[in-house]
Amino acid sequence: MAQANWQRSGAVPSPARYGFSDVERAENQLRAAGWWGDSGPLPEAEAVLETLSRTPDPDLALHSVDRLRESSGREWGELAERLASEAGLRARLLAVLGYSSALADHLVAHPDDWRRLGGEDVRWRGVDEFSAELLHSVGAMDSPSPGGGVPERPLATVDSTAAVAPLRAAYRGLLLEIAAFDLAGVVDPNLTAPSYEEVTGWLSDAAVAALRAAWAVAASELSGQHTPRLSVIAMGKCGGRELNYVSDVDVVFVADSEEDVAPATRLASTLMRVAGAACFDVDAALRPEGKAGALVRTLDGHLSYYRRWARTWEFQALLKARPVAGDVELGERYSEALWPLVWTAAEREDFVADVRSMRQRVEHHVPTEQADRELKLGRGGLRDVEFAVQLLQLVHGRGDENIRSRCTMEALRVLGERGYVARSDSGGMADSYAFLRQVEHRLQLRRLRRTHLFPSPAERTTLHRLARSLGLRSQGSQEAADVLLGEYRKHGNRVRRLHEKLFYRPLLESVAKVPTEALRLTTGAAVDRLAALGYTSPEGALRHIAALTSGMTRRASIQGTLLPVLLDLLGRTPDPDGGLLAYRNVSEALADTPWYLRLLRDEAVVAERLAFLLGTSKLVPELLVRAPEVLRLLADTSELSGRDPDEVAGSLCSAVSRHVDPERAASAARSLRRHELLRVAAGDLLGVLPPHDVFAALSSVWVAVLQATLDAAVRDVVARSEWSGPNGVVSGAELPARIAVIGMGRLGGAELGYGSDADVMFVCEPEGGVRDSTAVRFATAVVEQVRRVLGKPSQDPPLEVDTDLRPEGRSGPLVRTLDSYLNYYQRWAQAWEAQALLRARPVAGDAELGERFRAAVDPIRYPRGGLDLTKVREIRRIKARVDAERLPRGADPTTHTKLGRGGLADVEWTLQLLQLRFAEEFPELRTTSTVAGLHAAIRAGLLSEEDATILENAWTLAMRARNAVMLVRGKGSDQLPKHSRELNAVAAALGYPAGSDAGQVLDDYLRVTRRARAVVERVFYED
Repeated sequence: MAQANWQRSGAVPSPARYGFSDVERAENQLRAAGWWGDSGPLPEAEAVLETLSRTPDPDLALHSVDRLRESSGREWGELAERLASEAGLRARLLAVLGYSSALADHLVAHPDDWRRLGGEDVRWRGVDEFSAELLHSVGAMDSPSPGGGVPERPLATVDSTAAVAPLRAAYRGLLLEIAAFDLAGVVDPNLTAPSYEEVTGWLSDAAVAALRAAWAVAASELSGQHTPRLSVIAMGKCGGRELNYVSDVDVVFVADSEEDVAPATRLASTLMRVAGAACFDVDAALRPEGKAGALVRTLDGHLSYYRRWARTWEFQALLKARPVAGDVELGERYSEALWPLVWTAAEREDFVADVRSMRQRVEHHVPTEQADRELKLGRGGLRDVEFAVQLLQLVHGRGDENIRSRCTMEALRVLGERGYVARSDSGGMADSYAFLRQVEHRLQLRRLRRTHLFPSPAERTTLHRLARSLGLRSQGSQEAADVLLGEYRKHGNRVRRLHEKLFYRPLLESVAKVPTEALRLTTGAAVDRLAALGYTSPEGALRHIAALTSGMTRRASIQGTLLPVLLDLLGRTPDPDGGLLAYRNVSEALADTPWYLRLLRDEAVVAERLAFLLGTSKLVPELLVRAPEVLRLLADTSELSGRDPDEVAGSLCSAVSRHVDPERAASAARSLRRHELLRVAAGDLLGVLPPHDVFAALSSVWVAVLQATLDAAVRDVVARSEWSGPNGVVSGAELPARIAVIGMGRLGGAELGYGSDADVMFVCEPEGGVRDSTAVRFATAVVEQVRRVLGKPSQDPPLEVDTDLRPEGRSGPLVRTLDSYLNYYQRWAQAWEAQALLRARPVAGDAELGERFRAAVDPIRYPRGGLDLTKVREIRRIKARVDAERLPRGADPTTHTKLGRGGLADVEWTLQLLQLRFAEEFPELRTTSTVAGLHAAIRAGLLSEEDATILENAWTLAMRARNAVMLVRGKGSDQLPKHSRELNAVAAALGYPAGSDAGQVLDDYLRVTRRARAVVERVFYED
């Protein structure tokens, strides 16, 4: 059809149309082949020319065809005819000739070998067929028929020198077949290209066949002498069936007995010489003691060495060991004896660090100018993948036989399937590894030389041919060379990123420290180990373990990986049993959260921190199942501790404002508060949030909840009601009153704990001529709505709004106008009410009204001239009654954090008395914060620095201890626990080192509060 078009146009086509750059030479060669005439390509040659044009290097392909034509003689006619008619032969032969000059040389020297590539349905052959062919080539087997296997003794005496040439030719013939199948899909998309793994498997089988043939040749030279029992153990890529086209073949030799060692050494030396001259270098440097060690050892000698002297990298090398030639039974005994030793390597001290250090040493040996082009050893190269995979195998393979594969790709797949790495990571690394290996294969195929150096960007022609050999073509304006460069950089970067993620994963070090028997979580020995770790109910722990790891799911597999480490981590916490139960509950609650286990597996710091939190606190797991997103924050200390409270409050109010219904608004506020409460609790327990930041953050989130709920309640009440004012009906678009929320107590001081109520007062002011009574009625409806929705039962720590500090207490109105408050305080306020106002500050609602309230009550809480002695005595009397009557029955006054001696009340009343007496004189005392007030008292000369420090330390410790009890128990209490386990947990929550004596906590608390009580009695009760 194409020729008819040319003929109609009158144009004579040029060979350049088929990609030939030397047009004149190409036309002469095409004419000589019988494929070109005066009018251009002959019709019967069109398919051949089209295939030539798709080869990586059409000029090389045609030139090699011309050489083959000359060497084929009279057989050329048959070959040319079959090339025109057989698509499979045409694609396989021309693909090889169009890329590999070395295999073209082989075909020219052995022109009959093109027949290896013929046939449309070529049945691929395996290692036995390869072995039979190579053995036959050296005269060590009668027939090259398939399935011939390896003879235990040679069938003929073979001269090792004479055997080299036929063995080389036969081996190159096998490489020709493999390369042809490997490359054919590049030039003919109708042919299915073999996978990278199939190609490396064939190359490995060919190498094994060559070793067997070389063994037979070497053994034949011992004819008439004692033939030793010698087994050849393949190591490295040959052992893993992932060999390159050109590579050393790493081996180890093992003899059966001492009397076999000497003749076996001669046999091994001859084998290495024959295989090296004919096929590839045989490298025995991985043997015990390396090149300085004996070439051949007995099995006992190998075992003795590996048990006593072997270094970490030698066990890593054994991971790929497999018997391939020589005495089969001896080789199997070698594998059975040494294979278990491989899986003890990870128990060696500093094992993970040794493997990492070795990879770094290898990388440092790469010349700087070649670092980005070194396929094998450079950053993002093949060794990055292999070291990462082998480290993961050696660490996790002790307890999971499924990942004990010699093949890198198979190991990657199983590591992903079993959950040791993310599927996306294992898949991405496998894809990139296969790409880099294929690039390596193509580089070596060109001249059959060992190379791992990627061409530089300046080598455009080389890059273009390499790209086409990989099936990469030009894309738009982007040339094939640029496409290849882009793919190479993409895969190299991905390999390096994943290598650093997996190879330096901290979890590996933790798993490596777990004894091998502890990795098998269902063995009887696990009970003893759990008891040794501190679990009081090992049988119960095993039930939890069984529930988490049962089944064949990927989730169960990941749990099986994590649990040995987590059990150890939990064993270091105050309550391992409770921590494991909490972990099970959290895991079951988050079973459908896809990132949960992945986060624990990939971020060791998260697993460590989570174990500590679960084994210390009951509050954290209760919150965690309903706010799992906080787990992500455990990976980043700055995210856990660095959030600005004002920003958190703003985000909460903004999110809640989207809800019209107050119930939903309160639910959203509660959810966001839960998230923040859990973040603060985790940061507090882990010691990354200072105590006073904890108090401020808890207060800030309470304020935000109040503000958001108040806004929602106002919207709802206005929408549902009409308020009558003097000018008629007030519509929903207008507010009858402004409302401000005044924080009291610890909320006013921004010093809340985890279980604190919110002490508040509500003040309102009429708007737009509305009567006071209408404003109060409106505000009361809003406040009751706020209290109702926040006071609903919840699994979270309660959100109780306490208004008992308002004028007249519980019997007084819930809301007053500003004038009503002032009228009450000016006429009826008692000393304790003025004292309560010391911590009053506006926290929510109308800011301007709140500030006017603050200014209006200043004369009451900071009375002109201070307090007279009568009021001072009244406050002291009230404090004495509190000490005597308010302490709960049975409570220990020495360890009650709120009302006990030297506790919160002692310190706060002492400061507040100073404020009532002297704040009018010293304005710096006008603060709602306890700590700030103590510092101000120093500046005013009312407290010595020593006394203030003693009081501050006692107050801070009491606040922290109170919070710690809440975190440990999951419910609030002002009393330090007496039970040793709970006290240990409180100690851990307070930051005491693991294993500290629980009694130390009590001793420290009693000492600090005793000193504070002495200051209180001197400052509070003396004039």
